[in-house]
Amino acid sequence: MTPRSYMKRARVERTACDVHVPPAADSIIGHCEYYYRPLQCEYTETVEKVTAGSVWATVKAFATSWDPWTDKGVSARLLHQRQTLIQPDCTDSDWSRHSNFMMRHIGCGHKPPAYYVSYGYFYCSNYGAKLKPTLSQAGKDWLDSARWYLQANMEDGLKQNMKGNNIQMSSAKPGNGSFKMTVPQYKLELDSDTFKSFAFKTHPLAYLDGGLADLQLPDMMKIMGGPALEEWGDWRTYEQVWDSGKVVAGKTIGDAWDAINADIADPVSTTLGRLMGAK
Repeated sequence: MTPRSYMKRARVERTACDVHVPPAADSIIGHCEYYYRPLQCEYTETVEKVTAGSVWATVKAFATSWDPWTDKGVSARLLHQRQTLIQPDCTDSDWSRHSNFMMRHIGCGHKPPAYYVSYGYFYCSNYGAKLKPTLSQAGKDWLDSARWYLQANMEDGLKQNMKGNNIQMSSAKPGNGSFKMTVPQYKLELDSDTFKSFAFKTHPLAYLDGGLADLQLPDMMKIMGGPALEEWGDWRTYEQVWDSGKVVAGKTIGDAWDAINADIADPVSTTLGRLMGAK
């Protein structure tokens, strides 16, 4: 449609910076692909093939430095579906929080939160592949339930940040905790460190609502041994373990006290019963 005499190339807008986070489809919440679908070869080669000794350091370094746009084939594939991938409740097989972010932030300098790859997807898939087979059935059920709560809580926080500056969340089940934090509206996804702090605050709620306090000690020990050694250098790891642990300890002590009371009450009940019968 450009006249032949017009020698200048027409300018086309090639950037996007959409800070409005659309909700995820219910059907994907609870699956590891919610965080990130490993489409890029660079991700697969770097993260999924590292040795056990260096895995966490590698994943963390990779997530903070990786530019997913360098894979031209995958980028073109996602861009071809851009209008689909940025729609609310998208169920496309290439959708993830990571790919959705990419399609909303093109050439604007914003990068997806490192949490999506370095913690969310890594631990979700790692726990599923290595930890789950070692757990009892109750432990396996907890893992599935906690995974769902983790992602549902994330959706709740993102939704709240679209409405204002305050994020406030309480556990789905009484007594499992709550938290508040202030994040400028539309900014939660844009600062990787702030996003990680938010995500870590949701972890104890998800673990406990999933039924962590009801598990037996062997399952508990395997689960608590999950965070990589390097991750304990972050105070937020201690914070989430403390928040989860104090509720678990409270329930354990409560159960033990109930058992003691039951042992005491049984002879009393028997004696009273005999007296009532004699009377």
